[in-house]
Amino acid sequence: MTLEDVVRDALSKSAQRIAETLEKKLALLVEKERQRRPTGRTRPAARRTRPRGKEITRWVADRRARRVPTFVIEMTGGLDTKKKIVSKYGANATFEKGKALPKPARAA
Repeated sequence: MTLEDVVRDALSKSAQRIAETLEKKLALLVEKERQRRPTGRTRPAARRTRPRGKEITRWVADRRARRVPTFVIEMTGGLDTKKKIVSKYGANATFEKGKALPKPARAA
C-alpha cells in the first residue's frame, strides 16, 4: 500500500462520514421548517367583495367605504367624494336607491 492509497482511503472514509452527517442535519432542518409553517392555506384569505355585475342599492359612508356609487352622487346633487358627503350628512349616513335622502347633519 502506497502513501497515496492510505490518504485516498482516509479521505473517502471522512467524506462518507461528513456526507452522512450533513444529510441528517439537512433532514432535521427540513422537518423543523415543515412543522413551523402553518398547514392548509399558505396565502391569506381573499377579501370578500361584491360579485361583478351586481348593482349596488345601499351605501353607507363609514370607515370602510371607498368609491361613492353613481346613484349617491346623483341623489346628493353632485357630492362626489366621501369627505364631502360625510361633512354634509354625517358619518355612517346610509343611502338607499329609491328612498329619501338621510337628514343632513346638525353641524352642516
